[in-house]
Amino acid sequence: MSEPVCPSCASEHTYELNGLLVCSMCAHEWSPDAETEAEPVIRDAVGNVLADGDTVTVVKALKVKGSASGIKAGTKVRNIRLVNGVGDHDIDCKVDGIGPMQLKSSVVKKLS
Repeated sequence: MSEPVCPSCASEHTYELNGLLVCSMCAHEWSPDAETEAEPVIRDAVGNVLADGDTVTVVKALKVKGSASGIKAGTKVRNIRLVNGVGDHDIDCKVDGIGPMQLKSSVVKKLS
């Protein structure tokens, strides 16, 4: 039987210690009884927690099929929606000049 994944960083490198489960990657500790299928926390490129309706900026230039220019770094994207998209695309949004699309949370940064 394999150990469960870490609820904090989703690492598969966990072990049991004194009745608690411990992640060897981020040192997060949790009780095996507290395991529930909670909705995963989606974080941006710098670790900020994202929520529906947030405004984010794109941190690196992205190529877009069907668009000559793509999305430039620093482009603001307003009113995002968090979804379980294709692959690891977890943000559904509308980019000005491009249209509706899905982005990865690893290429955006939340604005304060």
